[in-house]
Amino acid sequence: MYKIMGYPDKITLRAGDTVKFMVSCDEVTRYRADIVSVRCGDDTPGAPGIRETVIDTPVSGSYPGRWQPTEIGSHAEVAHDDRFDTADGLTVALAAWPTLLNGNPQVLAGRWQDGAEGGHDRGWQIAICADGTVSFQIADGKGGLASVAAPAPLRERMWVRIVAGHDAAADRMSLTIAPIRGFPHDARAQQVEAGAGGISRSDHGLTLGFAAAPSASPQVPRWRRHYNGRIEAPTIYDTVPDAELVAALAAGGDPPAHLLHHLLAAWDFGREIPTDRMIDTGPHRFHGRLINQPTRAITGALWDGSCHHWTEVPHQYAAVHFHDDDLEDCCWEADFSFTIPDDLPSGIYAARLTGEDGGENAGKELRHITFFVSAPIGKPRHKVAFLASTATFMAYSNGHYRLDHPLMEMKSGNFAPVMPGDIFLDRRRDLGMSPYDTHSDGSGVCYSSRLRPMFSMYLQERSWSLNGDTLITDWMDELGIGFDVVTDEDVQYLGARVLEDYNVIVTGSHPEYWTTDMWDSMVAYQRGGGRLMYLGGNGFYWRTAFAPDKPYMIEVRRAETGARYWGTDAGEGYHSYTGEYGGLWRRLGRPPQELVGIGTVATGFDFSSYYRRRPEAADPRAAFIFDGIDDEIIGDFGTRAGGAAGDELDRADFSLGTPGHALILARSEQHTRTYNLAPEETMFHHPMINGEEAPGCTADIVFYECPNGGAVFSVGSIAWAGSLAHQGYKNNISRMTENVVRRFAQDTPFEMPGAYPMLRPKET
Repeated sequence: MYKIMGYPDKITLRAGDTVKFMVSCDEVTRYRADIVSVRCGDDTPGAPGIRETVIDTPVSGSYPGRWQPTEIGSHAEVAHDDRFDTADGLTVALAAWPTLLNGNPQVLAGRWQDGAEGGHDRGWQIAICADGTVSFQIADGKGGLASVAAPAPLRERMWVRIVAGHDAAADRMSLTIAPIRGFPHDARAQQVEAGAGGISRSDHGLTLGFAAAPSASPQVPRWRRHYNGRIEAPTIYDTVPDAELVAALAAGGDPPAHLLHHLLAAWDFGREIPTDRMIDTGPHRFHGRLINQPTRAITGALWDGSCHHWTEVPHQYAAVHFHDDDLEDCCWEADFSFTIPDDLPSGIYAARLTGEDGGENAGKELRHITFFVSAPIGKPRHKVAFLASTATFMAYSNGHYRLDHPLMEMKSGNFAPVMPGDIFLDRRRDLGMSPYDTHSDGSGVCYSSRLRPMFSMYLQERSWSLNGDTLITDWMDELGIGFDVVTDEDVQYLGARVLEDYNVIVTGSHPEYWTTDMWDSMVAYQRGGGRLMYLGGNGFYWRTAFAPDKPYMIEVRRAETGARYWGTDAGEGYHSYTGEYGGLWRRLGRPPQELVGIGTVATGFDFSSYYRRRPEAADPRAAFIFDGIDDEIIGDFGTRAGGAAGDELDRADFSLGTPGHALILARSEQHTRTYNLAPEETMFHHPMINGEEAPGCTADIVFYECPNGGAVFSVGSIAWAGSLAHQGYKNNISRMTENVVRRFAQDTPFEMPGAYPMLRPKET
């Protein structure tokens, strides 16, 4: 199972671009690679199944398989400099906030190297021991080791200042731990000294590291004993830890003036927070790097709750939260590459990898590494564009919540189905996590990378993310509706101009995660007369941020409210990448109803229902939508739990921005008790929040015209796509969607209605 895995270095390409494919094999010594055009990847029961076409390219051929390891866990490092090789005295200070004291040794700081086979440890380090106490160690590389340890263990989630020092001339070591704040105030300062036994610090030539220690072995893992928790204001002096200096550092103050010239480095993690740089404010500018994306823009030892925006009081956010399961980039080597030909149509593509070994793997082990080809800017090949929700794919990628969260079956209303990918990811935590997960220390995962195998973009998985969206591309191909592909990355980095090439933009089934740039670009597109078909549910829900210098990384802060598996901690609602406040777009004054006429109201995962036609369906403005459809009941069928209205539901709300002239053409009904209103829909807990009793627990099909000839059609359900192929694509869901996309693709502008209510009450 999953003996071949891989990922591309880019997922959005155009003619002339080259994409590299990183592949790792387990027990597969050879595999065949082909480039395929993907029409459908959903082979769940009742779905169309895998539909693809092999493209004749130089990639086709046989390749040797190899295992590629991944380095998991974050740390910080500063390159070696001879000025760190202090011979006589050394004093190191930092503030720490440990979050997981689980019996595993963890390194806070050091210039340390574990002994290789037959070798010996050397250098110095400040570490948390298995019993939770802090120790300061020095080693000479010859087998000599000296250590001093505090008598009492640290407490999780309590800030302390740690000062460690070595006086070589006096052959003494010291360690001081001073609590900074916390409640109850029961932590006491600890101060110990011990002889060094004549051991010297053999740290010359070593890298300075924080939150982990390097290994002498070149093999992965190259860094070990990762720390879970926060570190702030690490400082190094090339002098002995005399009482006056230690007292000043333990109190968080400035050292005595006569010792200032001994300052080697003082790192301020409150600077350049959007980056992976750690800035040294000392005289030598020993700037370093944060590796594997630890969390920034989090509260530090000085945070007093008076301000929640890190850009305004960066000194209160001068900490970094490290985790033993952070991952930014698998850093695998490329096995082969593919340059996009000029004549390759825009669409969904994949490098299809097939095992060639003899025996059980021959022709059986199959994996698709998917990517998208967009049309040249300003040269669309069609009037319809499918918008691939790459930010959402990244947000869902490699999630463990289906197995980790204890209430998943309660949420589903039945035995929660577990796919083979869920089981595999549970075993392979080195492939990183999703912003739906929590780290090993319980803190929320707020970053996600695409430089790793992304199971949310694999085909033949559960009908969700890209796999579920291929039900829409399959339907358009079946009906001969030509389309190009545009991705979130296109919109993020190129703006509205990549949308303006098209008469109509068709979304996937779940465009949940949107950045400010994407939102503004879609508004500009609509104001210019563009048409939007929102063929899903729970869309435009969470504000998201792309890293300013790493287009492969996104960030999600789940502030205040919303349907979520973890919540952002106090004071940490602003994105580190952009400084923008995170959370629901609804809470940010931009409800989805303003963009697509509907917004999320409920979720449920046991059964999907149907829509019932409403009186507005008879309005002449909607006649083209119902051409050939006489049914009152719409979508009482489908592969997504039996109906077109299910999973996650959106409805109109005129008080939140649904245009007054919008037509609510149909509304779902008969949802079960496992469908519950989203948290933002209720002011307090009460029993009547489920699909049987809550009047607002419904999905709406909405249509309305926009200025300058544009229009919007929204269906309010993730399950909609699962109904398109029913009965050979001959059904009322397919017909309605076809009617809309063909009319929206025409050049004939829509006209705003002459008179409509300026204000309509919220319906119940």
